[in-house]
Formats: sequence, C-alpha cells, structure tokens
Amino acid sequence: MTVALAHDYVTQRGGAERVALAMTRAFPGAALHTTLYDPAGTFPEFAAVDIRTMPINRWGLLRRHHRLALPFLAKAVSAHRVDADVLLASSSGWAHGIPVTGRKIVYCHAPARWLYQSDRYAGAQDAGMRARAVGAAIRVLGPGLRDWDQAAARSADRYLVNSTVVQAAVRDVYGIEAEVLAPPPAPIAAEGAVEPVEQVTAPFLLCVARLLPYKNVDVVIEAVTAVGGVELVIVGDGPERNRLAELARRSGRTHLLGRVSDAQLKWLYAHSAGLVAASYEDFGLSPLEAGSFGKPTAALRDGGYLDTVIENTNGVFFDSADAAAISAAVERMLRARWSERAIRKHAAGFSEERFAARLAAVVAEEAARV
Repeated sequence: MTVALAHDYVTQRGGAERVALAMTRAFPGAALHTTLYDPAGTFPEFAAVDIRTMPINRWGLLRRHHRLALPFLAKAVSAHRVDADVLLASSSGWAHGIPVTGRKIVYCHAPARWLYQSDRYAGAQDAGMRARAVGAAIRVLGPGLRDWDQAAARSADRYLVNSTVVQAAVRDVYGIEAEVLAPPPAPIAAEGAVEPVEQVTAPFLLCVARLLPYKNVDVVIEAVTAVGGVELVIVGDGPERNRLAELARRSGRTHLLGRVSDAQLKWLYAHSAGLVAASYEDFGLSPLEAGSFGKPTAALRDGGYLDTVIENTNGVFFDSADAAAISAAVERMLRARWSERAIRKHAAGFSEERFAARLAAVVAEEAARV
C-alpha cells in the first residue's frame, strides 16, 4: 500500500499546518504534496518531510504571499497527478482537487473560504493592496472557481471534517456527509526546552491567533485593557499586524510578540492566567493547547469552540465578539477556581494517538477498495 499526503500550501504557522505535521507522523515516510512551500514562513519540522511542490513554487513572491497565487492554483493543482493507492489531503479548498491514481480521502478544515466566505477571507477591513487584489480576483474568478471546487469535492471517495460546524458546512456546500474527526492539539506540552519571554511579566492573558480581521484581536485588546490588573500577550502574525501594533501601543498593557518558537509558546501557556479566544473558528484548537497546561479559556460561543470548550470545566463563553462581553467573560474566568486536572483530562481526550489511529483505519479501509 502506498500512501501520499497533501496540504494546500506550506507557507504559514497555523492549526492546519500542525494537523498536516500530525499526518506526516501518522504516516512516516509518506510524501507531502503541496502547491507552495516557504520554509521560513512555516514550522521548522517540515524540513524533515519529503515535500513535493508544484511548478508554481518557483515564484518567490507567491511563496511569501500565497493569497496572490489564487488565480493560478486551480490549474496548478489539477495538473499535479499523484501516483498512490491512497491520497490523504488536508484541505481548506485546494488539496482536495489533486488527481490521484488510487483513492482520495479529504480531511476538510473548511469549504473554500475565498468562495463561500469571501468577505472574511479577503478582510473586512482594508488591509492594503494585497487584500484589494484578492477581493478583485475573487469577484472575477469566483463563478469558475466554484465550479472547479464542486468538482474537486466530488472527486473524493471519503470526507473527514474537523468539527460539527464544518460537517454542517460540507453538507450544505457539497451535499456530502462527512465523519467528524477532531484534530489533536499541538504537541507543545511534551517534555523539552522552555524559553522564557523576558518582556512579559505575570499576570497576563494569552491570545494566539493569526492577525486577520475575523480573528477579532482588536476587540480582545480593547476588552483586556478594560480589565484591571492583567496584561495581554498576543502571539501570531498577519496582514493586520501594523494596525494592531498601534492599538497595542495605545493600550499600554499589550505585548504583540508576532511569531514565537514552540519553546517560548510553552512558557507563555504555562505562565498565563488563561486564554482569550474571540475569533470565528471552524475548529477551536487553541483551548486544547491551553488545556494541555491546565489553563482555562474565555471563548466566543460560536463555531469550533463549541466542540472544544465545556463551560465551567475548561472555560467560559461570551455570546458576542464585543469588548464588553469579552471583558465580562475574562473577569468571570479570572475569579473562578479551576481544576487543572479536569482541564488537562479534557484536552487529553483529543490526543494525537487517537487521531492517528482513526486516520490509519480509514486509509486501510479505502486501500482495500483499490
């Protein structure tokens, strides 16, 4: 049995990329096919993976700014045929279109956001020339890309999804019934190096998110600034960074760190008073990361957080992404008495071993049909 893996593009450090890495550990030695690979922009662990890129990867600008590649990706993906008994594709809208000689399993993080959530993808705020270019490309290319995307979804033999929210979206968008297989939290709680972040002092709250408009990091800054006696540390990068850096400067109690190493992130989780998660997510991964350290989360009662946060067990909810609601939830979280043991136990239920075992079973079932 030959198994191949795929991921949309390996250019970022996010939850989807951590899932792709978990897949490479579940199937050691399997090649990972992708459109673009930027070693400097993603997790260093990908350097040990057999990554097979497409010809479009020759363009350095596209490797550094993958959104600009949107007009070219459908053609690049369609031309990249993989010879394998089973292709397991980690996809938010591109890898599911890769042709394969055998069976195709799609692990869907969400149906293509640029087609079905275009305002959110391009950025509700004006993030400059790149956002305008992406928005224009979506308006022009949208109808054709939707046809391509629907055909790509139908080419799969089996769909897995990361959450109940995405399960419903896949049903609505593609008419496909998919199995929910929650991804594991990042393996950052394992034994290993810890690196303190010297400019951060306790007590502080943590926000881990890409700096995009729909992540609502600006509202988190406003909300935590209004809560006395605690600072805010933001981990993540993205097109909103300059605007958020100015908001952080004005708050006087916000540290915008950008990207950090896993050793630094371990230290931040371990020393935080808790996590604030206000973004619109298809799967709520960061509360599980925090939970690995016994830390609670104040989360938006929406999307993937409904799968990973149990109120009063590992966190509290706020009902809308506005500063007043977030501030009130943060204050409740800080006042509450939490059981680190119960929080860690909840996070352990999403282990990588469970994830890998189910993937192996599904791949074996599909390989038997070749």
